[in-house]
Amino acid sequence: MKILVCISHVPDTTSKINFTEGDTKFDTNGVQFVINPYDEYSLTRAMWFKEKQGATVTVVNVGLNTTEPTLRKALAIGADDAIRVNADATDGLFVAKQLAAVVKNGNYDLVLAGKESIDYNGGMVPGMLASLLDFNFVNGCNGIEIDGDSISLTREIDGGNETLSTKLPLVIAGQKGIVEEKDLRIPNMRGIMMARKKPLNVVEPVGADAVTSITSFEKPAPKGACKMVDADNVQELIDLLHNEAKVI
Repeated sequence: MKILVCISHVPDTTSKINFTEGDTKFDTNGVQFVINPYDEYSLTRAMWFKEKQGATVTVVNVGLNTTEPTLRKALAIGADDAIRVNADATDGLFVAKQLAAVVKNGNYDLVLAGKESIDYNGGMVPGMLASLLDFNFVNGCNGIEIDGDSISLTREIDGGNETLSTKLPLVIAGQKGIVEEKDLRIPNMRGIMMARKKPLNVVEPVGADAVTSITSFEKPAPKGACKMVDADNVQELIDLLHNEAKVI
């Protein structure tokens, strides 16, 4: 089984976010980038299939050379090789088209991705990728078992989980539950040294136009001052909720 894991290069959630050029560009200065957490869950599950079922695991990212450290981390975790599509990830459809070309060229059976990236939270790429490839697709997957070409999955729905069965080829948008947080792997020294020797192939993008563009960024409004009310003064609390907050 050939597995392709799609990796997003995203800011660590502890990073301080700023914008430049009149709030039209994201300022990367001083920002620490990591593997998108949802993608890391899917990568960890792919490593299980490699170790238990002899699958080969390739990781792919659409991005410029600044994303290569993130791909190297994925290699250090245990992926066999990596592909970087040499293009700025301008919008979801553009990225999906680049990934579709990689899947077709590599004849992958199973494509694993996170359900969304934590930078833009679009949640659109896996579904568009499956549509472009005409592959089966399961979104919000939190459990997967494979026996030959038969696959049993669970996915999160309102009020619980749904159990599904399907066959390869397949695109999965995974989340926590496909593995647990405790199962995530930290690269050790041996893995880091081996990653330096693993192939990281750079391919040029296929022709595809971006259909959306960013006009500006805006930070959330700062939180207002907190007004303290004495625990015994219930009437003042009611007045504030009614007249200021207007929630009752």
